[in-house]
Amino acid sequence: MATNGGGRRLVIARRNINRRDFLKLSGASLAGISLLGVAGCGGGGGGGQGGGGGELIFNTGPEQTGTLQKLVDEYPDGNVQYQLAPTDTGQFFDQLRNRFQAGEASPQVVGGDVIWPAQFAASGFIAPLNDFFPQDQQQAFAEGPIRSNSYEGEIYGVPWYIDVGLLYYRKDLLEQAGFSEPPRTWEELKQQAQKVMQDAGTKNGFVFQGSRYEGGVCNGLEYIRTHGGDVTDLNDVNKVVADSPETAAGLATYRSMVEDGIAPQSVTTFTELESQAAFLSGDTVFIRNWPYLYGLLSDPEQSKIKPEQVGVVPLPVADGGELAGTLGGWNMFINANAEDPEAAYKFAEYLTAPEQQKEYALGAKFVPTRTELLTDPEVQEALPVLKTASEAFETARPRPVSPVYSDMSLVMQEQFNAVLAGDIPPDEATGRMQEELQGIVEAQ
Repeated sequence: MATNGGGRRLVIARRNINRRDFLKLSGASLAGISLLGVAGCGGGGGGGQGGGGGELIFNTGPEQTGTLQKLVDEYPDGNVQYQLAPTDTGQFFDQLRNRFQAGEASPQVVGGDVIWPAQFAASGFIAPLNDFFPQDQQQAFAEGPIRSNSYEGEIYGVPWYIDVGLLYYRKDLLEQAGFSEPPRTWEELKQQAQKVMQDAGTKNGFVFQGSRYEGGVCNGLEYIRTHGGDVTDLNDVNKVVADSPETAAGLATYRSMVEDGIAPQSVTTFTELESQAAFLSGDTVFIRNWPYLYGLLSDPEQSKIKPEQVGVVPLPVADGGELAGTLGGWNMFINANAEDPEAAYKFAEYLTAPEQQKEYALGAKFVPTRTELLTDPEVQEALPVLKTASEAFETARPRPVSPVYSDMSLVMQEQFNAVLAGDIPPDEATGRMQEELQGIVEAQ
């Protein structure tokens, strides 16, 4: 157990894993992918109870640069023990649920996935924060993370860091093919990809995450929402709206990427790892991926292309559509059984304050959730994706904020993948989703 100069105790379990590998494994920067099934590390930091003598237990995943350790160590208002969570977010979710169900008072503060708030809130596991985190303070954060933390009129989390789906493109190949700007619509993407593939002989026009898993849900929703459709009403998650012409049109565009030869048929099995390998090898014009990918471009062991060859912008939309990248990231939650929720919130407030969010962005390369920091010159220098794609973070859309989201996700995974593979037509998939999602909502 380490002790800093002020006498506060801090436990950090060391692991031989860097942040990039952790993100690829756990999905922390992959829109909160809790269904990957990757084997996780055990929790660290002194066991499962803790919290004695006024000490706060802060439970979240590893951060290799040491920035998070430094921030926790510098917390001025009490003893904090950093308890390391499993690297697999599904295991972390299950571990927390078991502890909450047992009525444990620790961890008092959790750094957790963006898709968890409604699931934990509906069971009374995490505390509503309206008294601590009023609306005037919420307005300092990007809208998507605030929506993801809201359930039945209450706010259950403070946004910590954010991810969103982005479009990476080969600037050099587009310029050689005569294009001065990246695509703004899906149709423009297909046209540019076809031209580059023809002129340069590039193997793939576009790759993304089309496999039957949580990442596939994130991708499918982006096509649906940029066409004006959705699976549930934005303001009423219990109102299923999947069976609409707009939703079917979005899935038709999704399928067309494979049908028109822009994406390979194998994209139906691609996760982040397969898609990034195709892009970093230099064989692909466009890729949809998360912010972490930009950092890999500077690693010659990972990438055959260099950062200066690549541009990053928000994802395309349909004609007349609006930006709707899928939200990822993590938030701060307070255990409903915490003996001193005010003290717990004070620590969450500290880590999400402007100064600490900026330091975390500069040191650990996580994208902050405070809108003022998305355009901060120092932050943009540390996170180049913000220079050209800041609007994508400001407009990111959460997945359905529902206590039965895990069941809803399984339905979407199946139907989105079936459409992409050409197994069923889009209008049949929307009808099936409408029926199955409605059944899930009514059964809760």
